[in-house]
Amino acid sequence: MTTVPGAVTKAPAAGGTRRRRPRSYETLTGYLFVGPAVVLFCVMGLYTVGYGFALSFATWNGFTPNWKWVGFDNYADLLWRSPVYAPRVRHATLNTLWVMIAAPALTVAVSFPLAVLLNRVRRFRSVLRSVYFLPYVTSGVAVFFAWQYILQPDGAVNLLLGGLGLGSLQQPQGWLGNPSTALPAMIVVTVWGQVPVAMLLYLTGLQGIDRSVLEAAELDGAGWWRTNASVVWPLVRPITAVVVLLNLRESLQGFQTFLVMTNGGPGDHTNVLGLEAYRLAFLKNLAPTLGLASALGWILFAAAVVLALINLRALRSRT
Repeated sequence: MTTVPGAVTKAPAAGGTRRRRPRSYETLTGYLFVGPAVVLFCVMGLYTVGYGFALSFATWNGFTPNWKWVGFDNYADLLWRSPVYAPRVRHATLNTLWVMIAAPALTVAVSFPLAVLLNRVRRFRSVLRSVYFLPYVTSGVAVFFAWQYILQPDGAVNLLLGGLGLGSLQQPQGWLGNPSTALPAMIVVTVWGQVPVAMLLYLTGLQGIDRSVLEAAELDGAGWWRTNASVVWPLVRPITAVVVLLNLRESLQGFQTFLVMTNGGPGDHTNVLGLEAYRLAFLKNLAPTLGLASALGWILFAAAVVLALINLRALRSRT
């Protein structure tokens, strides 16, 4: 064997040459890892959605082995035809609209100023942020029962009003027992639960604003109020759209608060569409109303999609 002077001879790698695995092997490995999650999604997601959609065109009480197909009768009964279900759905729709209007507006009105004030705090900011976020991470049922106690005839609200000399505003039957105050009280509880997330979203947006923009506004003579109203508020408009959309979705489909605190009472004055769907599905004994509940659920889903598209269109038109 002849070697060239000055040439470096490479020793063969230990164990011989190492073959690179084919790309198809890596692809197959990836599919094997993702496969269980995809199967679980298909079983728990697509199958459930498809099953519920098919059920909306049938009547079934959940016990008999067979469905009875009725086509669009469930939707017609809910919207206008049935003298039993249509009036209840219309009344629940009106209550839901009040919640959808008041809850997002109050959430924005409370969370944005709160985020602005918290953003100016230099000390104990993390502590205050945790305190304000506490309502969101606290067990929902415990919070709802606490609010029930606060709003009772001998609860904290009536005691506070009496101590301040505002006894004329007290509610002897409780704030949840008076038909005229039950829904506003439930809206306040809903807003109280939604403010923490909205406040954190606004706080994140405020901390991302370039400091030079605020300094330029101050140099132009804008005060604190003018700066936040004319400079900061337009910059966080996308966050406002997200907050409004989240609140609209919760107001349209959420019902846990109403179920635990009032169960729709007094006299269905706090009955909302989500709670009505729950009642049709689980509180009608052996009556074949699961199809009606599924149809109402799909109506709520369609309304949520329309609201999301409108919100997205409005957001794009302003950017």
